Amino acid sequence: MFDDRSPIYQQIADKIKDDIVRGLLQEDEQVMSTNQFAAFYRINPATAAKGFHLLTEEGILYKKRGIGMFVSGEARQSLIQNRRERFFEEVVDQMLAEADKIGVPISEIIGRIEKANRRNEA
Repeated sequence: MFDDRSPIYQQIADKIKDDIVRGLLQEDEQVMSTNQFAAFYRINPATAAKGFHLLTEEGILYKKRGIGMFVSGEARQSLIQNRRERFFEEVVDQMLAEADKIGVPISEIIGRIEKANRRNEA
């Protein structure tokens, strides 16, 4: 599951975020404890705790004292909104800038997107 591209604690946070966005973890649902997570993925519990801490700082998870960690009520909506913004900044805006540089009209881009969309719907 883990690779060398980023710190393991960041990959843990990203996996939990993905599970929330995909609907595998629902709001107010309890997540594995850091010890369970560490045992399951065979990693250091401190590394898992660091990933969970990052998520609590971002407001994605919250802690119920003595019970465990839970998905916050706003987590999914917040994550989707952030990803949408990042998508437009990192993909669409850069694509449009490159298209402008090489003289590709927006109408051609729209046509290509519509064509791909029709293929995906079929």
